[in-house]
Amino acid sequence: MANQYTETEAKLYVPDLDEVRAKLETLGAHLSAPRVFERNVRYDTLDEKLRAKNGVLRLRQDTRIRLTFKDGERVAGEHGTTRFEAEVEVSDFDAMEVILGKLGYFRFMVYEKYRTTYELHGTEVTLDEMPYGNFVEVEGEDESIGRVITALELQDAPQFRNSYVVLFENVRRRLNLDIRDLSFENFAGVDVPVIAFSPPLRD
Repeated sequence: MANQYTETEAKLYVPDLDEVRAKLETLGAHLSAPRVFERNVRYDTLDEKLRAKNGVLRLRQDTRIRLTFKDGERVAGEHGTTRFEAEVEVSDFDAMEVILGKLGYFRFMVYEKYRTTYELHGTEVTLDEMPYGNFVEVEGEDESIGRVITALELQDAPQFRNSYVVLFENVRRRLNLDIRDLSFENFAGVDVPVIAFSPPLRD
């Protein structure tokens, strides 16, 4: 990353993560975090000011608890997208949620995933099992992201610049789903074609 308060990443739709995992191991990637269940809670004001600006305020719980803020402004590079991100580890999920509520932020939605994390050629590569499909994220410097995508032979994989939550909004509208949370329970038995991740032509 350019500095500790930005992230540059590429998000690719890859239905078969086993092939990517095998390729990572062949390339000598380091497994930095084994597969773990991740619960994320997004927060916003009652009038959804953050959502209107594509900002993110999130509590994430896996093996740790982290509070993250991401700015809505994005800069598109050749391979990845850069945005402001600041993150801090906290010790108590419930207490942090109380603090957020006192500051005027309330639960907006919950989303889940299983994530496996590797390090390869100066980048962080995550294999993300989402309720609506599988993705690979590559985070690092833009040039390094491009090299890793090529090394993993993912140049032709569909790439998305938006967050998992924005993709969820697209899927909800495309498939007419009356759900608020991106959970495995909500997507049980739901077939999500790749076109559903793109914005509908008309609302």
